[in-house]
Amino acid sequence: MGLPQDTATPPAHRKTQPTTMTTTTSTSRRRSHRVMCLSILLSMLVVIAAEMPAKLQQNPCESKINCHECIQTQSCAWCMKDDYGDRPRCFQHSSPQICPEEFVWNPDTSETILINKNLTLAKSAEAWAAGQFVSGGSYQRSYHQQSSASSSSSAAYGAQYGGAAAASAAAAAGEIVQIKPQRVNLKLRINQIHNLHVSYSQAEDYPVDLYYLMDLSKSMEDDKEKLSALGDKLSETMKRITSNFRLGFGSFVDKVLMPYVSTIPKKLEHPCDNCKAPYGYRNHMPLSNNTDIFSNEVKEAAVSGNLDAPEGGFDAIMQAIACRQQVGWREQARRLLVFSTDAGFHYAGDGKLGGVIAPNDGECHLNSQGMYTHSIIQDYPSISQINQKVKQNAINIIFAVTQSQHSIYQKLSSHIEGSSSAILSNDSSNVVDLVLQEYRKISSSVEMKDNATDEVKITYFSSCLTGGAEIKTSKCGGLKVGDKVSFTAQIQVTKCPLNPRDWKQVIQIYPVGINESMVIDLEMLCSCPCEHPGSTGYEEHSTKCSNHGTYMCGICECDDQHFGNTCECSNSDGHLSKDKPSSCRADNTTLHDCNGLGTCLCGKCLCNKRDNPEEIISGKFCECENFSCERNKNDLCSNHGDCVCGRCICHSGWEGSSCNCLSSKDTCYPPNGGPICSDHGVCECGVCKCNSTDEGRYSGRYCEKCPTCSGRCHELKDCVQCQMYHTGVLKNENDCATNCTTFTPVGVEKVKIDEELDEQLCVFFDEDDCKFTFKYAEVGGILKVHAQEQTECPPKIFMLGIVLGVIAAIVLVGLAILMLWKLLTTIHDRREFARFEKERMNAKWDTGENPIYKQATSTFKNPMYAGK
Repeated sequence: MGLPQDTATPPAHRKTQPTTMTTTTSTSRRRSHRVMCLSILLSMLVVIAAEMPAKLQQNPCESKINCHECIQTQSCAWCMKDDYGDRPRCFQHSSPQICPEEFVWNPDTSETILINKNLTLAKSAEAWAAGQFVSGGSYQRSYHQQSSASSSSSAAYGAQYGGAAAASAAAAAGEIVQIKPQRVNLKLRINQIHNLHVSYSQAEDYPVDLYYLMDLSKSMEDDKEKLSALGDKLSETMKRITSNFRLGFGSFVDKVLMPYVSTIPKKLEHPCDNCKAPYGYRNHMPLSNNTDIFSNEVKEAAVSGNLDAPEGGFDAIMQAIACRQQVGWREQARRLLVFSTDAGFHYAGDGKLGGVIAPNDGECHLNSQGMYTHSIIQDYPSISQINQKVKQNAINIIFAVTQSQHSIYQKLSSHIEGSSSAILSNDSSNVVDLVLQEYRKISSSVEMKDNATDEVKITYFSSCLTGGAEIKTSKCGGLKVGDKVSFTAQIQVTKCPLNPRDWKQVIQIYPVGINESMVIDLEMLCSCPCEHPGSTGYEEHSTKCSNHGTYMCGICECDDQHFGNTCECSNSDGHLSKDKPSSCRADNTTLHDCNGLGTCLCGKCLCNKRDNPEEIISGKFCECENFSCERNKNDLCSNHGDCVCGRCICHSGWEGSSCNCLSSKDTCYPPNGGPICSDHGVCECGVCKCNSTDEGRYSGRYCEKCPTCSGRCHELKDCVQCQMYHTGVLKNENDCATNCTTFTPVGVEKVKIDEELDEQLCVFFDEDDCKFTFKYAEVGGILKVHAQEQTECPPKIFMLGIVLGVIAAIVLVGLAILMLWKLLTTIHDRREFARFEKERMNAKWDTGENPIYKQATSTFKNPMYAGK
């Protein structure tokens, strides 16, 4: 018996108030100045970008070597001119024209509407009265009456994509049309976006096919009785929506195998009380406009039973959709499949429990009695198989399930296109309201879908019924009969498929749940006509290719034995083939032929030509060029040399890596004579580069100065000290007079240096730590010395007084501490003595008043006394 299954699946800114108009005006002026500066800067950047040479800008076209690669690159065009030189044939079409227009192949996107019938906005009784459908549920296809070309194309597409093309063909034959246009031819280049406009309108009184698929396990017995009683009400309710309504009925239990049902012979006949034999799926009543027999079919359908909780509902859904003729689905109608159950479902893989391993083939397997014959032969279908069948046949599934199963079926509906779920009461008493509510929900919205491949990207935009700006969406709601909704489908081919047969595709754009579609015959512009035999510009064994190749689109495609721009090179001539051009490389370590600056032809390098005729690439392996040498102030070799193989060869009188240095050294000699750079530096580019030594660093134009060097200071020190201050090692008058005869210092109050006279400053300290300063200079070969008149001595310090003062301070501090300690201890002792006296006075006994007190008796005995 089928049982219900519970499936768990900023810092604060200080505000300042302007105090005067001057402050506000100044602030505004500063802001205006900043804005003006930014505007000028942006303008300069725009001008620089506009004037940037085209060769410095990225050009994705130049690297393409054949026509189909060229047009597969966005904004690129191909030049098919015969004599075109070595210039790239693939170029940006927006750039200045470099190829005559008659030789340019630059295909544009084109759109041609093939079928564009007007939308059926009013009731089309004539179409429905044409007798397409016969009573009893069978139907006829009327769309075969169209033209032979359209018929063959639609038939081919229908074989591949189900009945969508058939619906479009039916619309083209003058029947109900809800999507416009119906067929479009589109030629599209790679990475170009094309906007295709699609319109949809729900036709009035549109046909509806409703097939009620019910779980007839034992637990659904009361639901079956209620559905039988409400059958007429369901028919009447749907006929109020559309007069062209058909109703059908089917049921399911599960596979007649263990462990799904009991295989005991007795249980196979009567699995439960008042139950019939179990079965997989049965089509009781095909879709028919004779809805009066629906209640009787439901009433006569017998319930059955099974063992496990899940049921075989997926088997039933697959057969109800796949068996289009047996069930009676019409080509042009809104198709509803109401799936009613109180249990879960088996899906692909569960069949292995019963030994069924063959996968579900998605085909119809019903016998003449409407019974599913392959229930025990093949497995349950998967969710993706159900979804694929639903999309191919444009069917809306309504899962009418009990409260306990609603959550799992709600998740299932999100994986099946156009499906929804609703809660069914325990006895199905609300089935009429449920179907009506879900139908209104489905019919009041439209969602656009497509079956584009991975190479094609389609994005939908619409304003729905608002009439405002379009937004990115593929779904519109709140629609009523007659409302017209327009969508813009942005179609973009992202890449060309590897197989050229896939360059032509048929794409279907369709509203979900409606068996109508717009068919797009898409041709991807992935190749050039001149690359195909029989077209202009295509020649096999062409003389332009030395009779050794095919001339196509202005270039040669050589055979296996020849190579070169015109197939002029042959492998049999002793030249290296195009696959082994090592003779165009300097050594085995080089990765590129001709150093990447030329083309290897017949084993020899043909160097590239530069746009500037003065720039030349040369050499056996194109290893030399005359434009990449070192520059100085943007001048190649400083305009004082020639660039040869990337190195500057300087003209006479110049040297250096960029020829920016004069070779003459005359400018490095001092004007008054002397060695070059005063022997304290080297002459580079006519300028002295001074040395740095342990004594100091030399400076000056001719390295004649050394501010940090000691010079003759130590030599003059002793004489200045004895003559000026009568101190030092020569303080004896005889010693001083004997050794100091070359100069006599001149006393000055303060010594100051005059750099123009090249004076040197000397500072020393004597034995008493007194500083004395003097300067010297040689003027006309005479040594002149100026010394400070008074030495700068540190003040004298009376050390004995300081020592005695420190000792006295220590003694005084010690005495003060002793006196303080004595004072504190005296106070403490007196307090303790006073407390002792007080306690002693309180401890005296009054012996006269104490009755217990008895005077002590003393006895004395003289041991020498014998009592005599």
